[in-house]
Amino acid sequence: MIHPLDFVPSTKRKPLFYAFLAGTLGLFAVFRVLDAPLRTPAAPNGIVSFELAGTPEKAFQILASWEPVDQPGPPIDLQPSGYLYAAFGLGLDYLFMLVYATALSLGILLASERHKGWFFELGAWLGWGAYVAALFDALENGVLVRMLLLNQIRSPYPQLAAFSASVKFLLLALGLVYVLLGWSWRRKE
Repeated sequence: MIHPLDFVPSTKRKPLFYAFLAGTLGLFAVFRVLDAPLRTPAAPNGIVSFELAGTPEKAFQILASWEPVDQPGPPIDLQPSGYLYAAFGLGLDYLFMLVYATALSLGILLASERHKGWFFELGAWLGWGAYVAALFDALENGVLVRMLLLNQIRSPYPQLAAFSASVKFLLLALGLVYVLLGWSWRRKE
């Protein structure tokens, strides 16, 4: 199997990796800001809690916790609800998918070049896995949008979002472990 970014000239791989890594980290910082209002007792991990809710009841509790509460300050309609932060974050996530998948896939490619044999071959599969993770992320986001904006908080949506998020996180974790192992093991000549 050929790595999805094998066409990138070898002299451009490292600079592109650093550019996409910087984009990933920058967008991740934006998501940390967007996620802060989404961290509630019902959603201690913010949007990730919603992604992994798994049941309509839990998803409903999370969404209810994101409603604006009556408190001193601006009138209630001027207080942005968690829905607004979540919706903006889900939209921005589509850009993030492309950026993080490309950064991880390039990292895998760079790590695989340091080795031969089965480890090199595994790198091609995991390079594709980074983009498959982004596809599962897109599916998950579509389902979350249905629940968030269309109020379709019923089965199978929470289960489908949790499954998609789990596969996404697994594929991303496998890719990261591969990169770390590829760079920590001594290069085989």
